[in-house]
Amino acid sequence: MSTVVTALPYFQEQAERIATAINADFIPYRSGLFSELYKTRQRIVAIMAIGIVIRNIAPLIHDKWSDPAVVVISPDMQYAIPVLGGHHGANDLVYQLQERCGMTPVITTATEATGREAVEVLAKREHLRIVNTRSTRQANASVLTGNAHVYRVPGPGMVIAGSGVSFLVADGPYTVGIGCRLGTSADEIVHAIHSACESAGISPEDIAIYASGMIKSHESGLLDAVRTLGRNIIFLNPSDLNEEAPPSQSAASRFGLPGVAEPAALAVSVHHHLILEKQIYGNVTIAIAE
Repeated sequence: MSTVVTALPYFQEQAERIATAINADFIPYRSGLFSELYKTRQRIVAIMAIGIVIRNIAPLIHDKWSDPAVVVISPDMQYAIPVLGGHHGANDLVYQLQERCGMTPVITTATEATGREAVEVLAKREHLRIVNTRSTRQANASVLTGNAHVYRVPGPGMVIAGSGVSFLVADGPYTVGIGCRLGTSADEIVHAIHSACESAGISPEDIAIYASGMIKSHESGLLDAVRTLGRNIIFLNPSDLNEEAPPSQSAASRFGLPGVAEPAALAVSVHHHLILEKQIYGNVTIAIAE
């Protein structure tokens, strides 16, 4: 959902026309409005001084994967400036404003400004999800210098990649972390996944990616289970798992890890929020995040 905000009454008529053009609603500015909109809107367009907008949103900024796209329109209605979320909707929005309202986009994201396609833009165009979001800074820097390439693996297969390689998969709102005992069969793992999805009230078709620890990368049952489900699995280094703070205690602490299922699900999720804390199904542990 999108909203157009303006600080001065004599901009209301233009603001309402812009809101109609981009299928948004219009709300006159008032104290605390940005705090309200930040939680409920995907796109915010502000017709006011850019300093007012920055002072309002600065305390609210979390990360580019969850913050709304924020665009400022200059008071002369000439320029549309992405202030936040350029790769996450703001650039697209200013191009809409150019097409529908005749405004000039002011693009500051380096890849677009130089005519190149950022990782996030490619992912959106092809309806994919970036699993390792921390990689995009390095990947986009390589795009900018012309050294980045796109490698397509139709699968099944294994990919070993460095920290600056962005891993894109078919999009979906949920991620599943899996832990299992040595030698667990594919059938038992598939059954555990279905049981966990039923408990969480989601469909297995909505799962974008499965994840586990690197120590499980040679478990044939786990590999076969994910292949049976027609999805991909990523195996995470201990450093990736240790960056997460799962709510549950785990026996994996004896290996210097905070856990397997919960930290794995969180590490490859977008919002880093568990919708199902780890559940144990026989020899299998499952956690689900969004």
